[in-house]
Amino acid sequence: MHVVVGATGGAGAAVVEELVARGEKVLAVSRGGGAVAGAEGVAADASDQARMREVCAGASVVYNCVNPPFGQWMRVFPEVVRALSAAAGAAGAVLAFADDTWMYGRVDGPMREDTAVRPVTDFGVFRAWLAELTMAGHHRGEVRVVIARGGELYGPRVESVLGQNLFGRVVAGRRPVWLGDPELPITPTFIGDFARALVTVAADPAAHGEIWHVPNDVPTTGREFMGVLGAQVGKAAKPVTISSSRVWPLKAVSAVVRQGASLLYQFEQPFVVDSGKFRSRYDFEPTRYDDGIARTIAWYRANPHLVRAGLVPR
Repeated sequence: MHVVVGATGGAGAAVVEELVARGEKVLAVSRGGGAVAGAEGVAADASDQARMREVCAGASVVYNCVNPPFGQWMRVFPEVVRALSAAAGAAGAVLAFADDTWMYGRVDGPMREDTAVRPVTDFGVFRAWLAELTMAGHHRGEVRVVIARGGELYGPRVESVLGQNLFGRVVAGRRPVWLGDPELPITPTFIGDFARALVTVAADPAAHGEIWHVPNDVPTTGREFMGVLGAQVGKAAKPVTISSSRVWPLKAVSAVVRQGASLLYQFEQPFVVDSGKFRSRYDFEPTRYDDGIARTIAWYRANPHLVRAGLVPR
């Protein structure tokens, strides 16, 4: 049995869909408890240790795909990590953690699993600590742990700077917003690839106790990525680009910007994730950008009630 906690978010829903497609038995855990992709829905608070032990009893893998609102991160996330580590350990299950690359800080080349952890923001420090807190249980022999890290995510249900700012605005007929320099190389991670990779390493005992970078399509640039998006929508629009000097005034009108402005540095340097370690072990063909973009557009069009205007006006 596979227990996906945070099952209604972008990563969690994608993991549920991947597992269901593989014919696995899945419990989709969220606060609301709604069913996802045909999996059984379970309502639970991921920070409640007693409830998590109850929900995860009998599990073979527990997936931590929880993503609290930015304003709740410092209070909620550590308790979630502790609760899921204890629950997976008690069940004898693998704990698979969905992670990002914020902890690497400023880099001058592709990010690998052995890139030095040198965060330059509070959120980067926090993500580094969460990964260490998660992996500490493995080193103590309390729970088997594996971590998958992706680049900037995009795809159905994904909330990221490539979500509403880009796809939501273009589908709504507005200009896309790109944070940082659109001419720099970037390797966006399609959410379906992130899910496939996380499920893959969770199922491989030889992968446990390690960090794995999720494969992406070849490096592109923000401008090229937006060009494919515009061509598929049928309306090429000049993007609104927001640099560090321009983002600060927007902090007054957007909670997302207030919380995420300190991470803008990632898009003012090459944002390339190296997945050579993963590719050398697994036969894995990442989703091409044109396909991933098409599938994301289709989701936004099918869910117009979820499309918001984005960070800036028309």
